[in-house]
Amino acid sequence: MNNYRITMQYDGSRYSGWQKQGNTTNTIQGKLESVLSKMTGSDIEVHGSGRTDAGVHALNQVANFKYRTNLNCREIQEYLNTYLPLDIRVLDVTEAAPRFHSRLNATKKHYRYIIDTNEIQDVFTRKYRTHFPVSYDIEAMKKAAAYLIGEHDFKSFCDNKRMKKSTVRTIEAIDFSVENGILTIDFTGNGFLYHMVRILTGTLLEVGEGKRKPEEIQKILQAKDRSMAGFTAPPQGLYLIKVFY
Repeated sequence: MNNYRITMQYDGSRYSGWQKQGNTTNTIQGKLESVLSKMTGSDIEVHGSGRTDAGVHALNQVANFKYRTNLNCREIQEYLNTYLPLDIRVLDVTEAAPRFHSRLNATKKHYRYIIDTNEIQDVFTRKYRTHFPVSYDIEAMKKAAAYLIGEHDFKSFCDNKRMKKSTVRTIEAIDFSVENGILTIDFTGNGFLYHMVRILTGTLLEVGEGKRKPEEIQKILQAKDRSMAGFTAPPQGLYLIKVFY
């Protein structure tokens, strides 16, 4: 049985997220498994590095599946790109070690959130940036972000109320850049909880708007209470940039 590692990108605008669901076939995982099953004539299970939400995009999502086939990696890639929708593209297919697992072996991830702060939203990027025409205090946001760096219990930044596993994660870096009214926030960490990046973004934006003080981040972390943190930023501004192994 061969283990294949797939690197792919997708525009998540019209999909119900990565994870396949019983009430819809319109997911990234569902589309991928459907094409692979046609290619092999067998049911194929694909494992992704993480479950991006509905509307969230990926530049380098990693997945893996196991099957014995006479096709080489290049032929598998070509087959997938022939039959997958054009908003899902397979960038690379390689044969991985037998025990490689795209989620369990990931050591850290890099996410990016993009906000258009200009008064008038660009029509052609409306599906790929969140429009908040606000003049944000970036220095205040940087001060708030500093409290989030390191290992913390991020339960306040998780939308899963039934979360039974540990909510402790380590954020390695939060970086900000602004160019032509486009605010970009990059998050790098060893793992992220359900909606965590979007809640972190919403909270930092509230700081930047003057609705919260940077020092409040400490209290939010200590509370371990979702209601203490900020709003959940919309999905269209979020991208999975890279998965590290």
